Amino acid sequence: MLFDVKILGVFASWWLIIGFTRSAGVSPAIIIPMEYDCIIIGGGLSGLAAGIRLSHFGKKTCILEKHSLLGGLNSFYTKGGYEIDSGLHAMTNFTTKGGPKSAPLAKLLRQLRIQHDELELREQKHSLVSFPGVSLKFTNDFEFLKSGIQDKFKDDLEGFVKLDKLLSSYDSLNLSSHFVSARKIVSEHIRSPLLADMLFCPLMYYGSAVEDDMDFAQFAIMYQSIFKEGFCRPAGGIRTLLDILEKRITESGGEIRRNCEVRKIISKDGQAQAVELKSGEALYTRNILSSAGYVETLSLCDRKPADFTEIPRGQMAFVETVGLLDSPLAGYESAIIFFNSSEKFHYQNPLDEIDCRSGVVCCPNNFQYLPSDTPPAPMIRITVLANNRLWSEFPHDEYKKLKKDCSTRTLSIAAKFTGVPGLTERIKLIDTFTPRTITRYTGHINGAVYGCPGKIKDGRTHIGNLFLCGTDQGFLGITGSMLSGISIANLHLLK
Repeated sequence: MLFDVKILGVFASWWLIIGFTRSAGVSPAIIIPMEYDCIIIGGGLSGLAAGIRLSHFGKKTCILEKHSLLGGLNSFYTKGGYEIDSGLHAMTNFTTKGGPKSAPLAKLLRQLRIQHDELELREQKHSLVSFPGVSLKFTNDFEFLKSGIQDKFKDDLEGFVKLDKLLSSYDSLNLSSHFVSARKIVSEHIRSPLLADMLFCPLMYYGSAVEDDMDFAQFAIMYQSIFKEGFCRPAGGIRTLLDILEKRITESGGEIRRNCEVRKIISKDGQAQAVELKSGEALYTRNILSSAGYVETLSLCDRKPADFTEIPRGQMAFVETVGLLDSPLAGYESAIIFFNSSEKFHYQNPLDEIDCRSGVVCCPNNFQYLPSDTPPAPMIRITVLANNRLWSEFPHDEYKKLKKDCSTRTLSIAAKFTGVPGLTERIKLIDTFTPRTITRYTGHINGAVYGCPGKIKDGRTHIGNLFLCGTDQGFLGITGSMLSGISIANLHLLK
């Protein structure tokens, strides 16, 4: 089929040239179809960052995004006249301008040639891990968290300090490492199961594709990102970041095609040769970098690996409700609350449609905005675990009713944990995304936001010049996603 498409493309170009050159009185010539150095599947943050990096080095690069908006899981949309970030709660890895050059955000900005000031980052006021009978408040000053642990878990302070030292020296970005249980290592340092759960809760909700555990390397990354460096937001939301990334790509000669869905990856002799688009067009390339997910990418291949059906699919899915408020929440200053209301923290695919025992409450207004900023519309966001299979089975009418029921339940939880009187009565617009929403707009199997439980850290696939970046490469979060795209581009495509 590839040969036929190539021939048709060549002949189509040839006949066009014949018509033009004959009318101009010159001899006709055959034009060979254009070939890219790299085609990137997916215009999410990892794909955009990889595209910038490759374009900086003169690689002819084309990003294919199947939707009209860039960003993937981290994009934005408008509802009821309000602009809502679809994924962004906060950016992690905050560092000040002129901060340590070794910090992940500083490395990222250097690689993409972006100035720190362009992001207009605003720090969190504070965040909270709230469990029955005890809470830990943390800011972007790590010593604040450490003092809280000293106050409430005095007997575990020494073990926590030793764990922190281990995490600080751990090579979490090693692309050849294998899964090591974070639960096991943490239990060797932290004797209190409650403190261990309180440390795991934020890290799991912001980056674990594994039930009740994490790869220790991923734990180290998320620990550093959230507790050591901390939360921030671009003053203009995710649109600010996406606009900067798109500008860098176009300035560097990269190409972005929107509304351009890939239907097939065509290969021969173990090498990818082209992608076939949903429109039927074929684009030829020397390399392919996919941010679509591991199984999702393999599903596109005309030749799949022998163990394709045995690869574990992601199961961790979420329901998130966004409530637009009539005014900002005066007197309430937590940017994010990671809550757990049961005796033990459970991070599992729930048996019911949602599991309200734990989750995340985010208030995007509770960051340190400047008087000159236009902060986001006042809102509250609540995220809980969800069972994808159950959500996918409901007929449309029942699905809509279930969304409404779940939004009511989760908003009541937000009211409880924020302690804001009359919170639910102040909500004037509600929107809810489900695993079904994630599958529809991102293609993630099972609506699994964090992808497969087994990460492909070096990005390699069974096809020699087809590589992965993004969620299933393993660097998660906004900063992590962009570092993923850069790391794989540097490792495989800029030799």
